[in-house]
Amino acid sequence: MDSFFQKAKEVSLIISTLPSATKIKVLNQFADILEDNIDSIKEENKKDLDYAKEHNLSSAMVDRLLLDENRIKSMASSIRDIALLKEPVGRVLEGWSEKSGISIQKVSVPIGVIGIIYESRPNVTSDTAALCFKSGNVAILKGGKEAYNSNKIIATLLQTALEKNSLPKEIISLLPDSSRAGVDKMIKMDKYVDLIIPRGGEALIKYVNENSTVPVVKHDKGLCHTYIHKDANIDMAIKVAINAKCRRVGICNAMETLLVDKDIAKEVLPLLKTEFEKFETTLKGCDTTSSIIEVENATDEDYDTEYLANILSIKIVDGVDEAIEHITKYGSGHSEAIITNSVKDSEEFLNKVDAACVYLNASTQFTDGGEFGFGAEVGISTNKLHSRGPMGINDLTTYKYKIYGNGNTRK
Repeated sequence: MDSFFQKAKEVSLIISTLPSATKIKVLNQFADILEDNIDSIKEENKKDLDYAKEHNLSSAMVDRLLLDENRIKSMASSIRDIALLKEPVGRVLEGWSEKSGISIQKVSVPIGVIGIIYESRPNVTSDTAALCFKSGNVAILKGGKEAYNSNKIIATLLQTALEKNSLPKEIISLLPDSSRAGVDKMIKMDKYVDLIIPRGGEALIKYVNENSTVPVVKHDKGLCHTYIHKDANIDMAIKVAINAKCRRVGICNAMETLLVDKDIAKEVLPLLKTEFEKFETTLKGCDTTSSIIEVENATDEDYDTEYLANILSIKIVDGVDEAIEHITKYGSGHSEAIITNSVKDSEEFLNKVDAACVYLNASTQFTDGGEFGFGAEVGISTNKLHSRGPMGINDLTTYKYKIYGNGNTRK
């Protein structure tokens, strides 16, 4: 394994200075080769779906695993979008001259070798590989065993495109040892690996964060809230709440807790229940909620749970301050929303809530690299350093200072 990581570090010097035109050309070939091999990808994906059924994985997990023709074409489309993005490497972020006569430029550069650990969704393989390639980084990918066959064929196809362009296939690699021992090895390889990005279950994130000697940007759990304020447009509130929960329940930007202002609870809760019943959503609520509509009892544990399933907790709150207090206690710093026509209270919510993404009158399910215009994301960071929210190509760069002189010496 040491030689594998050493090789990754060596080829990072090649990708870091690759011309923009070459990267664009290769990225478009990545997209083409995926579309040209849709049937082969689906065949390998079926093996993973069969594994999921044999091991009784949840319906949400199966949905994340599935690669049909539309999803594969969407993967290719995301790569083409990434190819079109402005070159992230070599940007002059700042420039100035000093009285000593030297000129200084702060210039964006790739991070280097990035290890990405993820679960379930095989589209992450192509998304993250493309983002790393565009930003001049080597990608070492470690997907979950439930998506092994899908990840393998996607990575192999991308490597084929690299080799057709006389580029080292090690620019994009799957971690050779996909066991826990392999992960343990990678997160200790600070000599060769520059950044680890874990995205997956809470236990995985916690383990990597506590054991890695390589810097970590966490893609932590998404315990997202939507707060229906007393001045909300009711029709809008229902539409947004249904989308935030039911569009896709097994993703990190799905709403897990709905907060409803006490002043409109009696009006809006029966309407919400009717709509959620159409999606067969299991509703849990506080005592005040259960006095208005029939729901299961919600506990503190429920309010602290990222379900990733068709289950929703409901809490009645007394105004924006109590909503913010609840989010501060239970939120994961991912995505939080308020539905209201009040300018004053919306600004208070947006300013005070400590999360990567805060929304006014929109679904939390917009927290996504594609929806933010990034083509895709390598993860949705709940860190505050070095990146926060959906991580696109610019978040996969750091910077260095270039200093220009003409024989200058320091006194």
